[in-house]
This record gives sequence, structure tokens and C-alpha cells, in this order.
Amino acid sequence: MSGFDDRQKGQEAKFALDAEQKFRAEARRNKLLGLWAAELLGLSGDAAKSYAAEVVAADFEEAGDEDVFRKVAADIKAKGLSVADEAIRAKMVQLVAVAQQQIVTE
Repeated sequence: MSGFDDRQKGQEAKFALDAEQKFRAEARRNKLLGLWAAELLGLSGDAAKSYAAEVVAADFEEAGDEDVFRKVAADIKAKGLSVADEAIRAKMVQLVAVAQQQIVTE
């Protein structure tokens, strides 16, 4: 019975670690997306970092990525820039892979 308990505890620990890494990768992706969008918006330095923090915070409005997408898309459109929704979504996909790699190598 002890072997079963050990295996179960190991699986629970792996699940917790995977969930933590997923959360960290999504937060990192949102930060990277915010920095990308800040550059498009003409922000730099502390203003870019502040905007990236706003993008990260936007993710807590609802489950999923739509809240982050809506924020970035609305801010880009409000600035009068023409960036297709598909380009923003593609950047999100690209940056989640970058964020995951960064998390793994830390």
C-alpha cells in the first residue's frame, strides 16, 4: 500500500508543478505580449514596463486568454494602429512558446 501512496503523492506533486509552470508561462507570455504591444504603441522604458504590468493584470478579469487579447487589441485600435486580430493572436501563441522555454531554462 505504501508504494501506491508514494506514487499518488508523486503524481499530485507533478500536477502541482505543471500547474505552477503553466501559470508562470502564461504570466510571462502576457508580460512579453505587453512589451511587444508597448513598442507598437510607442512606449518605452518605465511606461512600457507599466503597460506590460497592465496586460498581466488584465488576465485576472476572467478565465482564458480573451481578456488579455481584448485589452491589447483595444489599446492598439485606440492608438489608431492597424494590426489584425489574427496577428495579435499569432503573437500570443508565439510568445507562450517563448515563455515556456524561458521558464524551463530558469
